[in-house]
Amino acid sequence: MANALEWRPKTGDIPAQPGVYRFLDANGRVLYVGKAKSLRNRLTNYFAPLSSLHERTRRMVMTARDVTWTVVRSEVEALQLEFLWINEFDPPFNVQFRDDKSYPYLAVLLADEAPRVIVTRRKGIPGAKYFGPYPQVSTVYETLSLLRTLYPMRTCKDSDYRKAMQTGKPCFASQIGKCHGPCSQRVTVEEHRQMAQRFVQFMNSQDRRLLGDLQNQMVAAAAAQEYERAAKLRDQLQAATTFFERSAIVLRDGVDSDVYGIAHDGLSAAVQLFVVRGGVIRGVRGWTVNTELDVSAGELVETVLQHSYIDPDDIPAPEILVPERPDSAGALEAWLSERAGRKVIVKTAQRGEKASLMATAQHNANHALLLYKNKRISDFTTRSQALEDLQSALALREAPLRIECVDVSHLQGTNIVASLVVFEDGLPRKDQYRRYNIAQARDDTDAIAQVLSRRFARLDEGDAESESGELPAAKRFAYRPNLLLVDGGEPQVNAAERARIEAGSPDIAIVGIAKRLEELWLPGESFPVILPRNSEALFLIQRARDEAHRFAITHQRARRKRDVTTVLNDIPGLGPSRVSALLAEFGSVKRLRAASLEDIAGVSGIGPVLAATIHAALADANA
Repeated sequence: MANALEWRPKTGDIPAQPGVYRFLDANGRVLYVGKAKSLRNRLTNYFAPLSSLHERTRRMVMTARDVTWTVVRSEVEALQLEFLWINEFDPPFNVQFRDDKSYPYLAVLLADEAPRVIVTRRKGIPGAKYFGPYPQVSTVYETLSLLRTLYPMRTCKDSDYRKAMQTGKPCFASQIGKCHGPCSQRVTVEEHRQMAQRFVQFMNSQDRRLLGDLQNQMVAAAAAQEYERAAKLRDQLQAATTFFERSAIVLRDGVDSDVYGIAHDGLSAAVQLFVVRGGVIRGVRGWTVNTELDVSAGELVETVLQHSYIDPDDIPAPEILVPERPDSAGALEAWLSERAGRKVIVKTAQRGEKASLMATAQHNANHALLLYKNKRISDFTTRSQALEDLQSALALREAPLRIECVDVSHLQGTNIVASLVVFEDGLPRKDQYRRYNIAQARDDTDAIAQVLSRRFARLDEGDAESESGELPAAKRFAYRPNLLLVDGGEPQVNAAERARIEAGSPDIAIVGIAKRLEELWLPGESFPVILPRNSEALFLIQRARDEAHRFAITHQRARRKRDVTTVLNDIPGLGPSRVSALLAEFGSVKRLRAASLEDIAGVSGIGPVLAATIHAALADANA
């Protein structure tokens, strides 16, 4: 028996936040749904050596062929979403949440002479008001225990109730103070019915003002030296607080909203939809799309909304929250309102709970897009197709098995750095990434020429600069690239070609990728090569460009911070927070030296006296 799973995700790809996960079989059927405080920690347990797993767990992971997840903000949301998916997908390995394919409800039997509250799996009881369903029967009993502290309704069987009423001896629950039913002689049948109505009203509204009311009553009772009543109110306050903490309320005004998170990289987009009804997340949907045309964020939002509600059964909520309001929002709202039979508004959220929920949806969309790109590039057939397409589109003699991509980063002409990332067989080789510090350059084209001149000079030596400037013998470039990418258009490509010619014209193809339309520029050509926007070749090129940009930006920021702090750390009165403030304002020592006393004094936490000290210290250091 193999002791590892080929399809398991990389540990680093799994988020460490709370969330809900699903194991899927080869046909996409959901096998198991679970929740976790840390998705990474929980899922790692499933991918331990198979021989160490419980028999049932081992059978589940060996049947599965994929695992997906959704990140949420809290364990409470994870619990709610877990139940939603269990109820929706009926996964065969979630037996602990199933009982004859029914789920437990909390029901108030208002048709009874003295209404009672019960836990039941049977729907359709005449006169009953249902709340739920709940993911586990234990959850219902815990909820009922808390609520009976607030509303001590009867839970006994009808036979026990009738016997107690006939004999005048209270039932057991009444004797221990857990029920204020009529048999307790404390309330009448009508008074008990009124309490049942209050219970139903509270479950419908779940008004959190109850907490404030109980707090005020408890304080007043204590002030009046009614300590027994104050203690009872304290217990009720604790029960109410616990109940609300366990409720998955994400929008406290109880509105119905469809909340969208959309991540877009120019070629692909990932969408996450949180369906919120009554302030509670009732569903989560996610999908990815390829964008054939170059569309703006607003146009993408419009397309996503049209796709989301194309099915007559998908009714839009009265409020739709999106990352960006499209230009044609008025017409879109009219179309959605017609489909819903009521007014629908499309808007963004800037602050508060709605903005926080949108941030959660956006985080899930960003992560979904990253996983989609990683899975797409990790497929061997897809990578092979991408390399073949590149060879054909660029008229290369052979497939570009080794691609190196260069990107330049700077801060308004200062702290110029460059990165060189390596892709072999369509996959990144991070151990061979390189960073370059550039002392001075006229512009990006000059910086690119300098970097490639240094790279070409090392081709025959099998060596290159490293991040620290010194490279161990074991850490060398494996071989020369088949293709060199530069981030930019015609000017950047021509600068790279000049560096190649000056280096003796090594047999290396050069191409540039322009950001606006993802065009590919070849040296000396007047027109770019346009690849189909959904092609695997363009996806690979874009991935290499984005990785080079990320690597360069990371190095540039670290170097900028290091340069500034090195000079400023020795100035009396400057601590880490003030150094950070100066860094955020000026970005480099060069710009700080050129700043006036007034500019320095205007930085938060500096002031005129310290500004004069900084100005003098920098002047002495420059002398």
